[in-house]
Amino acid sequence: MRRPAASPLLTLLFACLLGTAHAQQTASDRSQLRISLLTCSPGAELYSTFGHSALRIVDTAAGTDIVYNFGVFDFSDPDFYVKFIRGKLLYFLDQEAFPYFQYAYLVEGRRISEQVLRLDADRKREIQAFLAENLRPENRYYKYDFLFDNCTTRLRDLILRQGSPAVRTGRVLDDTTTTFREQLHSYLYPNRQYWSALGIDILLGSRIDRPMTNEQAMFLPDFLEKALDSSRDTGGSLVEGKAVILESTAGTDTDQPWLPPTVLAFSVALGLIVLLSFMRTKSAVSILKATDRFLFLVTGAIGVLLVFMWTGTDHASCRDNLNLAWALPTHLAAAFRLRSGTRAVNTYLRATAGLSAALLAGWAFLPQDLNPALLPIVLWMGWRAYRLSA
Repeated sequence: MRRPAASPLLTLLFACLLGTAHAQQTASDRSQLRISLLTCSPGAELYSTFGHSALRIVDTAAGTDIVYNFGVFDFSDPDFYVKFIRGKLLYFLDQEAFPYFQYAYLVEGRRISEQVLRLDADRKREIQAFLAENLRPENRYYKYDFLFDNCTTRLRDLILRQGSPAVRTGRVLDDTTTTFREQLHSYLYPNRQYWSALGIDILLGSRIDRPMTNEQAMFLPDFLEKALDSSRDTGGSLVEGKAVILESTAGTDTDQPWLPPTVLAFSVALGLIVLLSFMRTKSAVSILKATDRFLFLVTGAIGVLLVFMWTGTDHASCRDNLNLAWALPTHLAAAFRLRSGTRAVNTYLRATAGLSAALLAGWAFLPQDLNPALLPIVLWMGWRAYRLSA
């Protein structure tokens, strides 16, 4: 993970200011440690759309102010893309001085809030020792899973699971039926990541349409922060203090289009295809020949990709994917025989049209929430398959 380099002068200034603010420790705390959760607001890029979590430890005895971050990966790895696609990319725990961490978010105009944790001296030392042990080269790497094992869930487990068994958190979701996909949409759409949302909805299968548990919802930084705010044990709240370290300077765009551009683009394309289907001009026929082959090639290629992601990778969330009902891998071969007129091809086209009609009829009842931008695609596929088989 690359971060902008802070100037020495700015770093020194931050260190002085923050060192003064955090140097105080209670007389009863023999550890001289101050541990807090840092929650960073979403950024403009897709990789930062969902925010970030890190753990900060101020050690007044050693004079250090360190941020521990489980969300680091080596982009320079020559096999980076292959490992990423196959779900074998290793993330790792890293540390950096707090002023450098803060400066990176200052540059991006992103908010950082801090929750100081109420922990006894022994527990603080345990957490510090745990992180030190996991920084060792043989321990620092783990196989990243965006939903179930990420930089936030690692901190959730460290703070809540390894803490006092008496720790309880309130509900972080207003609706107990909320799914992973719905939560992802709640970040993607306000950030105008419509095409990214479409890609994610195509790749991820029905497993992310199950209601989340309260603990699972904490895979997102905002919800871990909310959980800690509501946490209680026999001594009271787990958070003894909360502050905003950096305010967001990024503008908030609340004006959403009446129709997502993905839906609009495919709906316009569908309308043009239907119109061309009733025209008998040579140019209309030529355009339909090209677009028919393109449609079957692309949907077939997507189908092959979905089968690979399901069976050939470690991405559990890509399994049980009902998008294969419209993105049939066999479309890839059929694309070159659409107008052959043979009985086998016509039978295949009629089956495709029937499958498209069945998918549209049962759209609202599927165990997987398909992206609305796919509606015109399925209509397009069914319409052209029917016309070609007639």
